[in-house]
Amino acid sequence: MVFDLYENEDCNNVNDFYRKLFAEIPDLIFQIVIDADNNYSFPLFSKSIEEIFELNSSDFSNDIKSAIAERVHPSDRNLFFQSFIKAKNEVSGWEVEFRGVLPEKGLRWFKVSSKSELSPDGKLSFFGHLSDITDLKDKELKLRISEERFQFALEASTTGIWDWNILTNKVFYSSLSLKILELDSADVFDDPERWDQIVHPDDLPKYYSDIQDHFDNKIPFYENYHRVMASNGNYKWILDRGKVIERDENGMPLRVIGTHTDISAQKEKELELIKTMKLYSEQNSRLLNFSHIVSHNLNTQAGNIKSILDFIEMDEKKETVKEMLMHLRTVSNELNDTILNLNQIVQVQSNMNIVIKPLNLSEYINKTISTIKDFNSETKTNIVNNVPEYLTINFNPAYLESVLLNFVTNAIRYAHPERNPQVVFDYVLEEDGNKALKITDNGLGIDLEVYGDLLFGMYKTFHKHKDARGIGLHITKNQIEAMKGKIFVESIVGVGTTFKIVFNDEL
Repeated sequence: MVFDLYENEDCNNVNDFYRKLFAEIPDLIFQIVIDADNNYSFPLFSKSIEEIFELNSSDFSNDIKSAIAERVHPSDRNLFFQSFIKAKNEVSGWEVEFRGVLPEKGLRWFKVSSKSELSPDGKLSFFGHLSDITDLKDKELKLRISEERFQFALEASTTGIWDWNILTNKVFYSSLSLKILELDSADVFDDPERWDQIVHPDDLPKYYSDIQDHFDNKIPFYENYHRVMASNGNYKWILDRGKVIERDENGMPLRVIGTHTDISAQKEKELELIKTMKLYSEQNSRLLNFSHIVSHNLNTQAGNIKSILDFIEMDEKKETVKEMLMHLRTVSNELNDTILNLNQIVQVQSNMNIVIKPLNLSEYINKTISTIKDFNSETKTNIVNNVPEYLTINFNPAYLESVLLNFVTNAIRYAHPERNPQVVFDYVLEEDGNKALKITDNGLGIDLEVYGDLLFGMYKTFHKHKDARGIGLHITKNQIEAMKGKIFVESIVGVGTTFKIVFNDEL
């Protein structure tokens, strides 16, 4: 039978407080009594059974157990009754969650919670309530699906979670976060110093700086790329992201959450790409050097040959012609050496290693002097070679020839109009033991305060000369640096310029 608290006479004596309390309870309240002969009775079912379980008084006129059983989902009936039998046999509480199929509402989730009591006359009573937990189950299902998706996303992306409580100075590291470090551990709470101690020393300054910028609200979130040491001693590249989610009344951070992502594979590809681009850039520089050497060195040699032939054509004296032919032979031999050196460069263009040989620096300077002898017949150029004859340097032959020619031809091209050009070669030994060559001229000079940063730039010119192309010094610097050397310059406008080449070659 349905027991109505408001109509039953025995309940009229119940305190108003309890009547109001029962009225506010949305669950189905019940009492089940089982006597010693295993006969069932249902002295109490609250009226909410009509709303919750869609059972009315006519259903109770028939077999109540059958009416209830019909409402239980077929797949859960065994669970439902077995749990009740177990509670009855053990005289214990009855707790069970099951699905019900209602005529109007359809599939619903229910939960039974009750206590048992055994009376002296052998009767067993269950007092409890039945709740509709469909909304809760839906939320649990959605939460479980969300967690499963989130967990899958984390595992697929090798992303670990960290949660830093600044008040307690403890950080939660997820198992995936520690897996990045190749540590076999479940989720743990640890000191934040764990990460601080394993970040690569070179990455620590920016690591701390980025975190502090976010703490100071300079950036909306924290993001930093750095290397961390794994348990095997090797470093991995990590993308570390974080955001303050709680601050105190003064704006100081209280809690920060974030992620660790292993980007080692991506970083390796990036570094490989940079390396490849650098190799291509070096290759292009070599090709540019080669084209410059071809145009500059061969043009100079060809100009010398043309000048000698023009002189022979104008002079009919056999003795003079004989002397010019000797000069022609010298220039021809030097041209042949230049072509051999250029051919050597062509052969190594497909190889990243430039051929380096021990070269007698004084001999190459004298060779440059000989080559430049007829560069400008109208200008008397004085070239002084103070480099010891025994001195050798490790350099590429074609590059050295090009570098020396560039400096001398520039000194002549940008000579001071009031004096004959002079070029002096001096050998110096650096404090670190590296060999160096100074090339000093008395030309126009360069205003380094104005043009210092542009001096070695491509297509940068500093004097109004008709032949100026702004390529020579750029190529020269490129060639010197390709040999791991360095170049320095000092200049005074109207006085002259000194270039110093420091070779990657110790005494």
